[in-house]
Amino acid sequence: MVICDRLRELRESKNLSQGDIEKRTGLFRCYISRVENGHTVPAIETLEKFARALEMPLYQLFYDGEKPPQLPNLLKRKTSDEIVWGSKGKDAMYFHKLRKCLSKAGDKDRKILFSFAQKLASGRNRVAHASGA
Repeated sequence: MVICDRLRELRESKNLSQGDIEKRTGLFRCYISRVENGHTVPAIETLEKFARALEMPLYQLFYDGEKPPQLPNLLKRKTSDEIVWGSKGKDAMYFHKLRKCLSKAGDKDRKILFSFAQKLASGRNRVAHASGA
């Protein structure tokens, strides 16, 4: 679909002149003519003005069906709460206990624990990569 042809078709189907579109959008008639003849490609903001002038949702400038197109069945994405470990359930209780214990530890002890946790995590990553997981 070529947008210039679609805009002209929609304007004519509503019995509007380029002058009518000019009054409704604030765009110059010569610019509207250039768009409809394919000499100028309008920006999205300009297309929004055309859609308002034609009293239709923006998507209808690109789609000629009555209802919006059906979206493909995309995989459900996880919410930020589902992604963040320790945000609910047993993980949240464990995380709360861990924070409480770490708040009582001194800087030196926290650094040792953090270093140990990094070594554990990197060892687990090496095993996962070696096994192809």
